[in-house]
Amino acid sequence: MVDVQRLRARFEAWQGGAARVFSAPGRVNLIGEHTDYNDGFVLPMAIERRTYVACAPRPDRRVVVRSLSSENTLEFELDQPGARRRGLWLDYVEGTAQALLTRGFPLVGASLLIDSDVPVGAGLSSSAALELAVAQALVTLGGSPAPDRIALALAGQAAEHEYVGTQCGIMDQFIAALGRAEQALLIDCRSLTPTPVPLRLGTACILVCDTAVKHELSSSAYNERRRECRDGVAWLARERLGLASLRDIEERDFESLAERMPEPIKRRCRHVVTENARTLAAARCLASGQLTELGALMSASHESLRTDYEVSCPELDVAVAAAAREPGVYGARMTGGGFGGCTVTLLDQSAVPRVCEAIGRAWPAPFRSEPKFFATGAAEGVREES
Repeated sequence: MVDVQRLRARFEAWQGGAARVFSAPGRVNLIGEHTDYNDGFVLPMAIERRTYVACAPRPDRRVVVRSLSSENTLEFELDQPGARRRGLWLDYVEGTAQALLTRGFPLVGASLLIDSDVPVGAGLSSSAALELAVAQALVTLGGSPAPDRIALALAGQAAEHEYVGTQCGIMDQFIAALGRAEQALLIDCRSLTPTPVPLRLGTACILVCDTAVKHELSSSAYNERRRECRDGVAWLARERLGLASLRDIEERDFESLAERMPEPIKRRCRHVVTENARTLAAARCLASGQLTELGALMSASHESLRTDYEVSCPELDVAVAAAAREPGVYGARMTGGGFGGCTVTLLDQSAVPRVCEAIGRAWPAPFRSEPKFFATGAAEGVREES
Protein backbone atom coordinates (compact mmCIF):
# COMPACT_ATOMS: atom_id res chain seq x y z
CA MET A 1 0.00 0.00 0.00
CA VAL A 2 1.29 3.46 -0.90
CA ASP A 3 1.97 5.79 2.03
CA VAL A 4 0.63 9.16 0.87
CA GLN A 5 2.49 11.14 3.53
CA ARG A 6 5.74 9.44 2.60
CA LEU A 7 5.06 10.33 -1.04
CA ARG A 8 4.55 13.98 -0.05
CA ALA A 9 7.83 13.93 1.88
CA ARG A 10 9.69 12.39 -1.07
CA PHE A 11 8.26 15.09 -3.35
CA GLU A 12 9.35 17.86 -0.99
CA ALA A 13 12.86 16.39 -0.78
CA TRP A 14 12.96 16.22 -4.60
CA GLN A 15 11.43 19.58 -5.51
CA GLY A 16 11.69 21.59 -2.28
CA GLY A 17 8.01 22.40 -1.97
CA ALA A 18 4.64 21.00 -0.94
CA ALA A 19 2.59 18.82 -3.26
CA ARG A 20 -1.02 17.99 -3.95
CA VAL A 21 -1.67 14.29 -4.42
CA PHE A 22 -4.14 12.67 -6.81
CA SER A 23 -4.85 8.99 -7.31
CA ALA A 24 -6.77 6.64 -9.59
CA PRO A 25 -7.54 2.93 -9.18
CA GLY A 26 -6.72 -0.16 -11.13
CA ARG A 27 -9.64 -2.32 -12.09
CA VAL A 28 -10.83 -5.87 -12.33
CA ASN A 29 -13.42 -6.76 -14.94
CA LEU A 30 -16.02 -9.11 -13.50
CA ILE A 31 -17.26 -10.03 -16.98
CA GLY A 32 -17.43 -8.54 -20.46
CA GLU A 33 -14.03 -9.15 -22.05
CA HIS A 34 -13.10 -7.85 -25.52
CA THR A 35 -16.58 -6.39 -25.89
CA ASP A 36 -15.68 -2.76 -25.22
CA TYR A 37 -14.10 -2.09 -28.62
CA ASN A 38 -17.08 -3.82 -30.21
CA ASP A 39 -19.60 -1.25 -28.86
CA GLY A 40 -20.71 -3.80 -26.27
CA PHE A 41 -21.17 -4.07 -22.52
CA VAL A 42 -18.65 -4.51 -19.71
CA LEU A 43 -18.97 -4.92 -15.95
CA PRO A 44 -15.78 -3.77 -14.22
CA MET A 45 -15.15 -2.48 -10.73
CA ALA A 46 -12.36 -0.28 -9.43
CA ILE A 47 -10.05 -2.12 -7.03
CA GLU A 48 -8.44 -1.00 -3.78
CA ARG A 49 -5.02 -0.60 -5.40
CA ARG A 50 -4.15 2.78 -6.84
CA THR A 51 -1.60 4.91 -8.68
CA TYR A 52 -0.66 8.16 -6.93
CA VAL A 53 0.72 11.37 -8.41
CA ALA A 54 2.22 14.06 -6.18
CA CYS A 55 2.40 17.29 -8.13
CA ALA A 56 3.12 21.00 -8.10
CA PRO A 57 3.13 23.64 -10.84
CA ARG A 58 6.30 24.88 -12.52
CA PRO A 59 7.00 28.37 -13.87
CA ASP A 60 7.83 27.02 -17.34
CA ARG A 61 5.97 24.81 -19.84
CA ARG A 62 7.92 21.69 -18.97
CA VAL A 63 6.51 18.55 -17.35
CA VAL A 64 9.13 16.75 -15.27
CA VAL A 65 8.14 13.24 -14.21
CA ARG A 66 9.78 10.84 -11.77
CA SER A 67 8.66 7.31 -10.85
CA LEU A 68 9.57 5.88 -7.46
CA SER A 69 9.45 2.38 -8.92
CA SER A 70 12.32 3.08 -11.31
CA GLU A 71 13.87 6.27 -9.91
CA ASN A 72 14.01 7.53 -13.49
CA THR A 73 13.35 11.22 -14.14
CA LEU A 74 12.02 12.13 -17.60
CA GLU A 75 10.56 15.30 -19.05
CA PHE A 76 8.82 16.84 -22.04
CA GLU A 77 7.64 20.25 -23.24
CA LEU A 78 3.90 20.86 -23.40
CA ASP A 79 4.25 23.01 -26.52
CA GLN A 80 6.71 20.73 -28.31
CA PRO A 81 5.22 17.23 -28.54
CA GLY A 82 7.90 14.57 -28.54
CA ALA A 83 8.29 11.43 -30.59
CA ARG A 84 5.38 9.03 -30.22
CA ARG A 85 5.59 5.34 -29.32
CA ARG A 86 9.04 5.43 -27.78
CA GLY A 87 8.22 2.35 -25.71
CA LEU A 88 8.72 4.26 -22.44
CA TRP A 89 6.27 4.74 -19.57
CA LEU A 90 6.56 8.45 -20.35
CA ASP A 91 4.39 7.81 -23.43
CA TYR A 92 1.35 7.38 -21.17
CA VAL A 93 2.07 10.67 -19.38
CA GLU A 94 2.91 12.80 -22.41
CA GLY A 95 0.11 11.21 -24.43
CA THR A 96 -2.39 12.13 -21.73
CA ALA A 97 -1.10 15.71 -21.55
CA GLN A 98 -1.28 16.18 -25.31
CA ALA A 99 -4.78 14.68 -25.44
CA LEU A 100 -5.93 17.11 -22.74
CA LEU A 101 -4.49 20.05 -24.68
CA THR A 102 -6.26 18.85 -27.84
CA ARG A 103 -9.53 18.82 -25.88
CA GLY A 104 -9.10 22.42 -24.77
CA PHE A 105 -7.91 21.96 -21.19
CA PRO A 106 -5.52 24.72 -20.06
CA LEU A 107 -2.32 23.14 -18.74
CA VAL A 108 0.75 24.53 -17.00
CA GLY A 109 4.18 23.07 -16.49
CA ALA A 110 4.31 20.59 -13.63
CA SER A 111 6.54 18.36 -11.54
CA LEU A 112 5.04 14.88 -11.04
CA LEU A 113 6.20 12.16 -8.64
CA ILE A 114 4.52 8.79 -9.21
CA ASP A 115 4.04 5.79 -6.94
CA SER A 116 1.69 2.84 -7.31
CA ASP A 117 0.62 -0.48 -5.85
CA VAL A 118 -1.24 -1.57 -9.01
CA PRO A 119 0.79 -4.47 -10.46
CA VAL A 120 2.23 -3.58 -13.85
CA GLY A 121 1.49 -6.00 -16.70
CA ALA A 122 -1.06 -7.94 -14.66
CA GLY A 123 -4.14 -7.00 -16.67
CA LEU A 124 -5.42 -4.75 -13.86
CA SER A 125 -5.12 -1.60 -15.96
CA SER A 126 -2.12 0.04 -14.35
CA SER A 127 -1.83 2.19 -17.49
CA ALA A 128 -5.33 3.67 -17.15
CA ALA A 129 -4.72 4.31 -13.45
CA LEU A 130 -1.60 6.27 -14.39
CA GLU A 131 -3.37 8.17 -17.17
CA LEU A 132 -6.32 9.23 -15.00
CA ALA A 133 -4.22 10.21 -11.98
CA VAL A 134 -1.96 12.28 -14.26
CA ALA A 135 -4.96 13.79 -16.08
CA GLN A 136 -6.63 14.88 -12.85
CA ALA A 137 -3.36 16.32 -11.55
CA LEU A 138 -2.61 18.30 -14.72
CA VAL A 139 -6.08 19.75 -15.25
CA THR A 140 -6.36 20.76 -11.59
CA LEU A 141 -2.98 22.49 -11.64
CA GLY A 142 -4.10 24.16 -14.87
CA GLY A 143 -7.14 25.70 -13.17
CA SER A 144 -9.94 23.22 -13.97
CA PRO A 145 -11.09 22.22 -10.47
CA ALA A 146 -14.04 20.01 -11.50
CA PRO A 147 -13.43 18.65 -15.01
CA ASP A 148 -15.77 16.28 -16.78
CA ARG A 149 -14.47 12.85 -15.81
CA ILE A 150 -15.65 11.29 -19.04
CA ALA A 151 -13.48 13.81 -20.90
CA LEU A 152 -10.53 12.73 -18.76
CA ALA A 153 -11.24 9.09 -19.60
CA LEU A 154 -11.36 9.85 -23.32
CA ALA A 155 -8.04 11.69 -23.05
CA GLY A 156 -6.49 8.62 -21.43
CA GLN A 157 -7.81 6.39 -24.19
CA ALA A 158 -6.44 8.78 -26.82
CA ALA A 159 -3.02 8.56 -25.16
CA GLU A 160 -3.08 4.77 -25.61
CA HIS A 161 -4.15 5.04 -29.26
CA GLU A 162 -1.84 7.83 -30.36
CA TYR A 163 1.23 7.67 -28.11
CA VAL A 164 1.39 4.05 -26.95
CA GLY A 165 -0.02 2.27 -29.99
CA THR A 166 -2.62 0.12 -28.22
CA GLN A 167 -6.08 0.38 -29.78
CA CYS A 168 -7.84 -0.17 -26.45
CA GLY A 169 -11.53 0.28 -25.77
CA ILE A 170 -12.87 2.76 -23.23
CA MET A 171 -13.50 0.42 -20.29
CA ASP A 172 -10.24 0.83 -18.38
CA GLN A 173 -10.17 4.61 -18.43
CA PHE A 174 -13.91 4.81 -17.74
CA ILE A 175 -13.81 2.76 -14.55
CA ALA A 176 -10.67 4.55 -13.35
CA ALA A 177 -12.56 7.82 -13.76
CA LEU A 178 -16.03 6.83 -12.58
CA GLY A 179 -15.58 3.92 -10.17
CA ARG A 180 -17.68 3.90 -7.01
CA ALA A 181 -17.19 2.24 -3.64
CA GLU A 182 -19.37 -0.85 -3.09
CA GLN A 183 -20.47 -0.86 -6.73
CA ALA A 184 -19.52 -2.30 -10.07
CA LEU A 185 -20.27 -0.31 -13.20
CA LEU A 186 -22.20 -1.65 -16.19
CA ILE A 187 -20.85 0.39 -19.09
CA ASP A 188 -22.54 0.68 -22.46
CA CYS A 189 -19.44 1.23 -24.58
CA ARG A 190 -21.41 2.69 -27.48
CA SER A 191 -23.35 5.40 -25.66
CA LEU A 192 -20.78 5.69 -22.83
CA THR A 193 -23.64 5.30 -20.38
CA PRO A 194 -22.54 4.06 -16.93
CA THR A 195 -25.05 2.22 -14.76
CA PRO A 196 -23.99 1.56 -11.15
CA VAL A 197 -24.61 -2.01 -10.03
CA PRO A 198 -24.53 -2.64 -6.26
CA LEU A 199 -22.26 -5.47 -5.08
CA ARG A 200 -24.76 -7.64 -3.25
CA LEU A 201 -22.21 -10.29 -2.27
CA GLY A 202 -23.34 -11.18 1.26
CA THR A 203 -20.56 -13.33 2.72
CA ALA A 204 -18.83 -13.66 -0.66
CA CYS A 205 -15.91 -11.62 -1.96
CA ILE A 206 -13.73 -11.05 -5.01
CA LEU A 207 -10.31 -12.76 -5.11
CA VAL A 208 -7.69 -11.71 -7.65
CA CYS A 209 -4.93 -14.14 -8.62
CA ASP A 210 -1.99 -12.48 -10.37
CA THR A 211 -0.24 -15.18 -12.41
CA ALA A 212 2.81 -12.87 -12.64
CA VAL A 213 3.22 -13.75 -16.30
CA LYS A 214 2.65 -11.82 -19.52
CA HIS A 215 3.29 -13.66 -22.76
CA GLU A 216 5.01 -11.84 -25.60
CA LEU A 217 2.19 -11.99 -28.15
CA SER A 218 -0.37 -10.17 -25.97
CA SER A 219 -0.13 -6.78 -27.71
CA SER A 220 0.01 -8.04 -31.30
CA ALA A 221 -2.77 -10.57 -30.67
CA TYR A 222 -4.97 -7.87 -29.14
CA ASN A 223 -4.76 -5.76 -32.26
CA GLU A 224 -5.26 -8.89 -34.39
CA ARG A 225 -8.49 -9.71 -32.54
CA ARG A 226 -9.74 -6.21 -33.23
CA ARG A 227 -9.08 -6.69 -36.95
CA GLU A 228 -10.85 -10.06 -36.93
CA CYS A 229 -13.91 -8.51 -35.30
CA ARG A 230 -13.98 -5.75 -37.94
CA ASP A 231 -13.75 -8.40 -40.66
CA GLY A 232 -16.60 -10.27 -39.00
CA VAL A 233 -18.80 -7.17 -38.95
CA ALA A 234 -18.08 -6.57 -42.63
CA TRP A 235 -19.00 -10.17 -43.45
CA LEU A 236 -22.21 -10.07 -41.39
CA ALA A 237 -23.20 -6.68 -42.82
CA ARG A 238 -23.32 -8.23 -46.29
CA GLU A 239 -25.88 -10.69 -44.95
CA ARG A 240 -27.80 -8.22 -42.82
CA LEU A 241 -27.94 -4.62 -43.98
CA GLY A 242 -27.56 -1.99 -41.30
CA LEU A 243 -25.32 -4.04 -39.00
CA ALA A 244 -22.73 -1.60 -37.61
CA SER A 245 -21.09 -3.70 -34.91
CA LEU A 246 -21.29 -7.06 -33.18
CA ARG A 247 -23.36 -5.34 -30.52
CA ASP A 248 -26.19 -5.12 -33.06
CA ILE A 249 -26.86 -8.83 -33.40
CA GLU A 250 -28.58 -11.21 -30.99
CA GLU A 251 -27.09 -14.60 -30.21
CA ARG A 252 -29.92 -16.50 -31.90
CA ASP A 253 -29.65 -14.46 -35.09
CA PHE A 254 -25.87 -14.78 -35.15
CA GLU A 255 -25.92 -18.57 -35.14
CA SER A 256 -28.25 -18.69 -38.14
CA LEU A 257 -26.26 -16.09 -40.09
CA ALA A 258 -22.79 -17.39 -39.26
CA GLU A 259 -23.10 -20.92 -40.64
CA ARG A 260 -21.06 -19.96 -43.70
CA MET A 261 -18.71 -17.63 -41.87
CA PRO A 262 -14.98 -18.42 -42.19
CA GLU A 263 -12.87 -19.49 -39.23
CA PRO A 264 -11.48 -18.16 -36.98
CA ILE A 265 -13.59 -15.05 -37.53
CA LYS A 266 -16.75 -16.96 -36.69
CA ARG A 267 -15.41 -17.96 -33.27
CA ARG A 268 -14.14 -14.47 -32.51
CA CYS A 269 -17.53 -12.98 -33.29
CA ARG A 270 -19.38 -15.72 -31.41
CA HIS A 271 -17.43 -14.88 -28.26
CA VAL A 272 -18.34 -11.18 -28.48
CA VAL A 273 -22.01 -11.82 -29.18
CA THR A 274 -22.40 -14.35 -26.37
CA GLU A 275 -20.26 -12.30 -23.97
CA ASN A 276 -22.54 -9.30 -24.38
CA ALA A 277 -25.51 -11.47 -23.42
CA ARG A 278 -23.62 -12.90 -20.44
CA THR A 279 -22.62 -9.45 -19.24
CA LEU A 280 -26.15 -8.08 -19.22
CA ALA A 281 -27.35 -11.20 -17.40
CA ALA A 282 -24.47 -10.94 -14.92
CA ALA A 283 -25.38 -7.35 -14.03
CA ARG A 284 -28.90 -8.47 -13.19
CA CYS A 285 -27.60 -11.37 -11.10
CA LEU A 286 -25.13 -9.18 -9.21
CA ALA A 287 -27.77 -6.57 -8.40
CA SER A 288 -30.13 -9.22 -7.03
CA GLY A 289 -27.51 -11.27 -5.19
CA GLN A 290 -27.89 -14.36 -7.40
CA LEU A 291 -24.32 -15.51 -6.89
CA THR A 292 -24.67 -19.06 -8.19
CA GLU A 293 -26.00 -17.79 -11.50
CA LEU A 294 -23.38 -15.03 -11.62
CA GLY A 295 -20.58 -17.55 -11.02
CA ALA A 296 -21.84 -19.78 -13.81
CA LEU A 297 -21.78 -16.83 -16.21
CA MET A 298 -18.20 -15.99 -15.19
CA SER A 299 -17.08 -19.58 -15.79
CA ALA A 300 -18.80 -19.66 -19.19
CA SER A 301 -17.04 -16.42 -20.06
CA HIS A 302 -13.64 -17.96 -19.37
CA GLU A 303 -14.42 -21.00 -21.51
CA SER A 304 -15.44 -18.73 -24.38
CA LEU A 305 -12.27 -16.67 -24.02
CA ARG A 306 -10.22 -19.87 -23.97
CA THR A 307 -11.77 -21.66 -26.93
CA ASP A 308 -13.47 -19.07 -29.16
CA TYR A 309 -11.37 -15.94 -28.62
CA GLU A 310 -8.17 -17.83 -27.81
CA VAL A 311 -6.68 -15.25 -25.46
CA SER A 312 -6.12 -17.42 -22.41
CA CYS A 313 -2.87 -19.23 -21.54
CA PRO A 314 -1.83 -22.26 -19.44
CA GLU A 315 -1.26 -20.19 -16.28
CA LEU A 316 -4.71 -18.62 -16.43
CA ASP A 317 -6.36 -21.96 -17.18
CA VAL A 318 -4.64 -23.70 -14.24
CA ALA A 319 -5.69 -20.93 -11.84
CA VAL A 320 -9.30 -20.96 -13.02
CA ALA A 321 -9.61 -24.76 -12.97
CA ALA A 322 -8.01 -25.11 -9.52
CA ALA A 323 -10.31 -22.47 -8.05
CA ALA A 324 -13.42 -23.95 -9.65
CA ARG A 325 -12.81 -27.33 -7.99
CA GLU A 326 -12.95 -25.88 -4.47
CA PRO A 327 -16.11 -25.76 -2.32
CA GLY A 328 -17.38 -22.24 -1.74
CA VAL A 329 -16.38 -21.02 -5.21
CA TYR A 330 -19.17 -19.67 -7.39
CA GLY A 331 -17.15 -19.00 -10.53
CA ALA A 332 -13.77 -17.93 -11.90
CA ARG A 333 -12.43 -16.45 -15.10
CA MET A 334 -9.49 -14.65 -16.62
CA THR A 335 -9.76 -10.89 -16.56
CA GLY A 336 -8.10 -8.36 -18.83
CA GLY A 337 -6.76 -8.70 -22.34
CA GLY A 338 -5.33 -12.18 -21.82
CA PHE A 339 -2.14 -14.18 -22.48
CA GLY A 340 -1.27 -13.76 -18.81
CA GLY A 341 -2.27 -11.36 -16.11
CA CYS A 342 -4.95 -12.16 -13.56
CA THR A 343 -7.95 -14.30 -12.81
CA VAL A 344 -10.95 -13.14 -10.81
CA THR A 345 -12.85 -15.55 -8.55
CA LEU A 346 -16.21 -15.08 -6.83
CA LEU A 347 -16.17 -17.11 -3.62
CA ASP A 348 -17.17 -17.25 0.01
CA GLN A 349 -14.79 -15.30 2.24
CA SER A 350 -14.10 -18.43 4.28
CA ALA A 351 -12.81 -20.20 1.16
CA VAL A 352 -10.10 -17.65 0.32
CA PRO A 353 -7.15 -19.35 2.12
CA ARG A 354 -8.12 -22.77 0.77
CA VAL A 355 -8.45 -21.52 -2.81
CA CYS A 356 -5.07 -19.77 -2.67
CA GLU A 357 -3.48 -22.98 -1.41
CA ALA A 358 -5.25 -25.05 -4.09
CA ILE A 359 -3.97 -22.84 -6.91
CA GLY A 360 -0.47 -22.99 -5.43
CA ARG A 361 -0.58 -26.80 -5.29
CA ALA A 362 -1.82 -27.03 -8.88
CA TRP A 363 0.89 -24.71 -10.20
CA PRO A 364 3.22 -26.81 -12.39
CA ALA A 365 6.93 -26.59 -11.64
CA PRO A 366 7.81 -25.60 -15.24
CA PHE A 367 5.87 -22.33 -14.89
CA ARG A 368 8.42 -19.55 -14.47
CA SER A 369 6.13 -17.42 -12.29
CA GLU A 370 4.61 -17.71 -8.83
CA PRO A 371 0.97 -16.68 -8.33
CA LYS A 372 0.10 -13.83 -5.97
CA PHE A 373 -3.27 -13.17 -4.41
CA PHE A 374 -5.34 -10.38 -2.95
CA ALA A 375 -8.99 -9.90 -2.11
CA THR A 376 -10.54 -6.56 -2.99
CA GLY A 377 -13.68 -4.56 -2.62
CA ALA A 378 -14.94 -1.94 -5.05
CA ALA A 379 -13.22 1.44 -4.71
CA GLU A 380 -13.94 4.95 -5.93
CA GLY A 381 -12.45 6.44 -9.06
CA VAL A 382 -9.95 9.24 -9.52
CA ARG A 383 -9.75 11.62 -6.55
CA GLU A 384 -7.58 14.08 -4.66
CA GLU A 385 -6.01 12.70 -1.50
CA SER A 386 -6.40 14.64 1.73
